[in-house]
Amino acid sequence: MAVDLSMPVLVVDDYKTMVRIIRNLLKQLGFENVDEAADGQEALEKMRKADQKFGLVISDWNMEPMTGYELLREVRADDSLKPTPFIMVTAESKTENVVAAKRAGVNNYIVKPFNAATLKSKIAAVIGDF
Repeated sequence: MAVDLSMPVLVVDDYKTMVRIIRNLLKQLGFENVDEAADGQEALEKMRKADQKFGLVISDWNMEPMTGYELLREVRADDSLKPTPFIMVTAESKTENVVAAKRAGVNNYIVKPFNAATLKSKIAAVIGDF
């Protein structure tokens, strides 16, 4: 099945520069519809709006007041959001974090810094080649 590059993608990070970097990489990869949230709470509110279903969430781990990990747990606990592909981005490659995210239902994990090729391979592993 072909990947729909016009599907809505949600980038969640409290660091505006990182949001801009990920947004630019996604645009390079052909994704046209990129939205953003500054923390897990804002992301959850956007995801629960009935008018828009995100085809992919790319979230930072460390944010306040709601972390990416807490967001992931909320998404996986919500039947309507549960199937949403979720990629966690973090500067920490601690094994226990990766294990915790996997247990919570993350689809993939990216350690900063990363480039377009890494992002593409991680996304492709989750939603298919594009």
